[in-house]
Amino acid sequence: MAAAKRAWVTDRETPQKPAKKLKRKQYEKELAKLHVELVKLQEWVKHKGLKVCVVFEGRDTAGKGGTIKAITERVSPRVFRVVALPTPTDREKTQMYSQRYITHFPAAGEVVLFDRSWYNRAGVERVLGFCTEEQAKQFLDVAPEFEKLMVESGIILIKYWLEVSQEEQTRRLESRIDDGRKIWKLSPLDLKSYTRWYDYSRARDDMFAATDTPWAPWFVAISDDKKRARLNIITHLLSQIPYEKVPRDKVKLPDRQKANGYREPDYPLKYIPETH
Repeated sequence: MAAAKRAWVTDRETPQKPAKKLKRKQYEKELAKLHVELVKLQEWVKHKGLKVCVVFEGRDTAGKGGTIKAITERVSPRVFRVVALPTPTDREKTQMYSQRYITHFPAAGEVVLFDRSWYNRAGVERVLGFCTEEQAKQFLDVAPEFEKLMVESGIILIKYWLEVSQEEQTRRLESRIDDGRKIWKLSPLDLKSYTRWYDYSRARDDMFAATDTPWAPWFVAISDDKKRARLNIITHLLSQIPYEKVPRDKVKLPDRQKANGYREPDYPLKYIPETH
């Protein structure tokens, strides 16, 4: 199989000269502009009945969830659906491997964002022994043709890999240990995965070699600067789906109806205390 040339969503910076981290004010200004474009894309997807599937994979702590949140912050959840599947049930374990993912594929007018995907088999399942080596290799053999069928059915498939350095991953994991807002992000599985950096690197390399195809290439983003990575990924995503502004009638609020004698009821209501 002739693999496509992997594209880098962000420039690869050397560890000795990291890019200067983006300031929050600049980030929010740029993100606001991109949100406007994402809404335009949303309306175009609905207008044309497009089916878009975006896969987010990457190292632990690389920022998949934060990127997805940045994408979906200002768009409709009825168009942009996020799929983050839990551990398979006993019943699902007996199904064809891809079966539980297929049910979440987009219909016309939808954008589905997978926060981890069928590529679990090529990564965490393979590294931590949740599948056999034979099952992992079988998946890598089948995945390109599986994705070719997706594309031929009319699905626009876009795959992102978020890469983070060892040093930054360590910093992010340590920051979760004593932070009550982040502790839910730290699981025993994360700690086990942390010790297997190079096993994950080998699994990632095998995955790229087998599934980086002309019809479904991988796009790689360096995410040591999470804000910069989010902006770059959203900009890249917008570039992958040609869209136009859908014409809309000019909106003007109509007059409200008259009260016609209506008065607010005088029964007591339980108001929330003003504590701030």
